[in-house]
Amino acid sequence: MRGPVFPAFRPREPISGNRRDTMNDSLLRRVQINMPFRYLFDRYLPQLLREGMNPEIGFDCFALDRFRPEDYRKVADQVLDAGMSVTFHGPFYDLRPGAVDRRIREVTAERFRQVFDLVPLFRPRTVVFHASFDQRYYTSHEDRWIRNSRNMWMPFIERAEKLNTVICIENVYETKPDILQRLFQEIPETPHFRFCFDTGHCNAFARTDPSLWLAALGPYLAEVHLHDNRGETDEHLPVGEGTFPFHVLRSYLSENGLRPVFTLEPHTEPYLRRTLENLPAIGLPPGEGAVP
Repeated sequence: MRGPVFPAFRPREPISGNRRDTMNDSLLRRVQINMPFRYLFDRYLPQLLREGMNPEIGFDCFALDRFRPEDYRKVADQVLDAGMSVTFHGPFYDLRPGAVDRRIREVTAERFRQVFDLVPLFRPRTVVFHASFDQRYYTSHEDRWIRNSRNMWMPFIERAEKLNTVICIENVYETKPDILQRLFQEIPETPHFRFCFDTGHCNAFARTDPSLWLAALGPYLAEVHLHDNRGETDEHLPVGEGTFPFHVLRSYLSENGLRPVFTLEPHTEPYLRRTLENLPAIGLPPGEGAVP
């Protein structure tokens, strides 16, 4: 992966005036926009509120070590007072919820707890985490990874149920959907533990067709991360400007009557603008998410 899943959002100028007229304001308000908390706090909160962007707020290790409770409360109050819809993206650098090493799992759990401590402040609809399975890394340890992952997620599922949010497990380096399907099958059925399908990661890293991912994990689908690439690196291009077959996703959602949360993952303001312009052309139906 070339960079973080929620890379720095770097608008070169506000989306306003005639440029704003080229966008579908209704569409902008019906999707989430990825936004690391530290960038939101340091610079972009006024623009987010002004433009009516619903944030998927990313909490990485740098933010979790830097900010104080009052910093989070200040941002949460403004976002919720403005009526914004909020989703979270949890930390992932160096973290492995199914790690073989107990000490690594302990650090991972501590970081996840820090994020869940912020849920009452922001009241996010979903909290996205990486499964962090890599076949090259866990060769011959798949069963142990499943067992450790299940034990990691069960306490957080209990917290998600009490807080009325949904844990969404995102695909990254998994080349096939099988291991994530096994994980979902090991977890007792609950609407608070679901799948986040990342189109760019599937296109860049998977070795199987998106239709197989949707067939295997679609029953658990609650969120979709939308970005594109040319099938080689995680470029985070605007949708429709790479090679991901969005018609496959569109057909699956339509045929199954699904309306997940849609999160746009642009690198820059022009990428965001082009994504919004391209969405109608690829026929996706962004709308209200199928989560509590």
